[in-house]
Amino acid sequence: MTGIDEAARLAAGETGVADHTGRIPDIISQVKDSYGDLRPAERRVADVVLDDVKFAVDASNAALASRAGVSEPTVTRFCRAIGCEGVRDFKLKLAQSLVVGALYLDKPAPRNGGNGMPFWGVVFGEAHRALQEAERQLDPAQLQKAAELIAGARQVTVFGLGGSSSALAQETQYRLFRYGVTVSAHCDPYLMRMTASTLKPGDLVIAISATGRTREVIEAVALARHYRANTICVTAPDTELARACDVRLTVAIPEYPDTLKPTASRFAFLAVVDLMAVAAGYRIDGPARETLRRIKYNLQIYRAGKEMEPLGD
Repeated sequence: MTGIDEAARLAAGETGVADHTGRIPDIISQVKDSYGDLRPAERRVADVVLDDVKFAVDASNAALASRAGVSEPTVTRFCRAIGCEGVRDFKLKLAQSLVVGALYLDKPAPRNGGNGMPFWGVVFGEAHRALQEAERQLDPAQLQKAAELIAGARQVTVFGLGGSSSALAQETQYRLFRYGVTVSAHCDPYLMRMTASTLKPGDLVIAISATGRTREVIEAVALARHYRANTICVTAPDTELARACDVRLTVAIPEYPDTLKPTASRFAFLAVVDLMAVAAGYRIDGPARETLRRIKYNLQIYRAGKEMEPLGD
């Protein structure tokens, strides 16, 4: 069994090295935070560890000491100085950090953007591909069903948990209220469960999850369906959330492995939200146009200047 395999087993709770919360501490952060308090020889061990975590996980104590140019007892002292019981305890925790965050420890190969910004082509390229994939994969029939449910709903509740999904839930609310839809967005798991418990037939939930595996969102959708509310999901295909909903707006977007760039699926899901909102607006038609007119009229007379803002905002 390798160090990484054993660390994965420990993360599942099979041994007692985890803390009282059941989690193995983020040992890489502990090394970085303790660096200023280490002795010079111990810092050389820390430098080797941070420079090549994969090597540090699998290397013997002697190999680690040799690369750092220190004695083996110094490696042991280093491990204890950062709060570990010894070398074995340190390596298990280090392996767990590698299981979770290897992608964040490696720098991606530079890509020439032609303007001194290697990320330029990555961000624009990922956005272009995400929109193309959304256009190719999205089912127009499912989009039309979503529009019908929104237009006929007594009220719409949007669920999204986490970074992009929370923002997209809010964006969905901002898109739909302009058409006169009674809509609210919730990004707190307890409020999601509480809100789902109040729903009735004729109400609608729109659930957003990039992975389709967010347990709190899936459970809130199940509660909503129990109380006979309709459900729409914006998520990845062939996921538990997709299977749990009446209408499935699904897109699969491959990600370029650069941890510093935005998630590409965000562009695709934002396009799905816009399409869904516009389709609902067309379905509502006259009342939606009148609501937009009233909003625009009252904004325009409130603000100075004669320039009209974008019609949809």
